[in-house]
Amino acid sequence: MSLGYAEKLSYREDVGTVGMSEIFDPANVLEEKIAELATLIQKSKHLVAFTGAGISTSCGIPDFRGPKGVWTLQNVDSLHLRSGIPREKLAELHGNSFMETCPSCGAEYLRDFEIETIGMKETSRRCSGLKCRARLKDTVLDWEDALPRKEMDPAEEHCKKADVVLCLGTSLQITPACNLPLKAIRGGGKIVIVNLQKTPKDKKASLVIHGRVDKVIAGVMHFLNLRIPPYIRVDFVQISFSHSPKKKTYLKWILKIQSIHGPSAPLPFLKSVEVSFPDRPNLKPAFLQKQPFRLKRETARKKSFKMLLRFNLSDGCGCSHTIIEWPVNFWRKKESFSHDKNEVIRKLRDAAEDESSCGQNAIVEMKDLPKFEYTINAIVTNAHKWDVVEDDKATEIASNGNGSVAKRCNETENGNGLSSKRSKLSGSDEDL
Repeated sequence: MSLGYAEKLSYREDVGTVGMSEIFDPANVLEEKIAELATLIQKSKHLVAFTGAGISTSCGIPDFRGPKGVWTLQNVDSLHLRSGIPREKLAELHGNSFMETCPSCGAEYLRDFEIETIGMKETSRRCSGLKCRARLKDTVLDWEDALPRKEMDPAEEHCKKADVVLCLGTSLQITPACNLPLKAIRGGGKIVIVNLQKTPKDKKASLVIHGRVDKVIAGVMHFLNLRIPPYIRVDFVQISFSHSPKKKTYLKWILKIQSIHGPSAPLPFLKSVEVSFPDRPNLKPAFLQKQPFRLKRETARKKSFKMLLRFNLSDGCGCSHTIIEWPVNFWRKKESFSHDKNEVIRKLRDAAEDESSCGQNAIVEMKDLPKFEYTINAIVTNAHKWDVVEDDKATEIASNGNGSVAKRCNETENGNGLSSKRSKLSGSDEDL
């Protein structure tokens, strides 16, 4: 999560209205508004979602202007991309704390750790393009930085075409981005605002809903009889094993567990590693707590053995640990291969969805070189399915946890909700 952004922002005295109190619509009013929003979405032919920090509060990330808000300037937390929204459907106007970009060739690098700088400064890494190798830059704007045209232009174009702009969890105070939804009105479109505080654009909206964003949208999905897809997160880790002779009968070896983004990059999803040797009781187990994780040992050259690596996952993950087996045989060469990354991820996600749990892992790539071998492993670190029970409760707690909204199982006008309508979506992100 991007909780360190506040400390990196430069000082600015005029930041608009902050600390605003929250408003919750009564249950019966909320029910009517959810139904109205569902109808607007169902009929929409060009829908734009314009999101702010309020969509992330359920994940534990503070918003910007609420009563407990902090200086997080809205969504730079990478949750949009993590949710599965295609990059080409997303305009990250204020950047992404987990994204680096190459100013030379334009390549983007999505990391699993928060970039150390903001303000589009140079980072410690370089572009991996063999003909480029330029120093990378962060993508997050500071107060005085101009919105990037690469993100602003498509966002503006989609807002002009939109028949509905759905503003979710945004204060609509930061200019010029906050004026983008108004472009839909000029073309005959409508603005819908879902936020817990009043906004300067409320009077221009066709519908204003005061409720928690995730609960309101869950209610809309329920009304339209649409399934909320599961959230499954996959992270990657590199395991390497190198060895060198010490004597004729012994070898010194080093086990390293590190980020695929480089030895100095952190592994935020990994808390510690336990190494055991189930078929060699004479070898002492190891408990690695400090990154980068490294174990040095010396063993007999002729004896093969097996290591079990227990990866203890961080508290934010959906399960406590996963176990990876690492066979060691100094005399036999392993097979080198590289699987299709997307196919590996697809199979892991399917398995995690079927089992409604995480911890599954698979090898994406293996290289066996003289005296050195490594693998890149994909690990399912989180799996959450919005089940029937949660779906039924979603509308019940959309109004501050106290209301009750009738269960909606009505068939939509075309019989199957939005699935047959090719609604375009541009994630124009005022608060990103």
